Amino acid sequence: MTAAHVLALDLDDLDDLTDTAQMFVSKLRASAASFAAAAGAESAIVREAVPPARHRRSRCRVVLRYATGEESDVTFLGPVSSPARAREVTMSQFDTSIQLWLHTGQERSRRWLVPDEDAAGGVAVDVSAWLDR
Repeated sequence: MTAAHVLALDLDDLDDLTDTAQMFVSKLRASAASFAAAAGAESAIVREAVPPARHRRSRCRVVLRYATGEESDVTFLGPVSSPARAREVTMSQFDTSIQLWLHTGQERSRRWLVPDEDAAGGVAVDVSAWLDR
């Protein structure tokens, strides 16, 4: 994909943002088994799920446990909202994008790893930058 991405609310009724945020968090947490399968891991736990807001990006921290006992702790950041962006990644596509990154080899590149003091190792995966690779 070459188009820029924006996180957009994908519900018709935006009056109840609290419910929208709860659905977002619930969906990410429910995706743990899919994250594990995509990564070839034995299990996964979604340690953090933060919905987007005007002042912050969405976040998803996933801890993967492999059959060897090894663990991988990865934080994902959703796209920055901007009306100037041409293409959108909806809230419901964030988990799918994470699964795709996990499934395609979990490549770490400076193009999509961004400093994040709250993430393990001090870096997070910028999902939109990875999709634009």
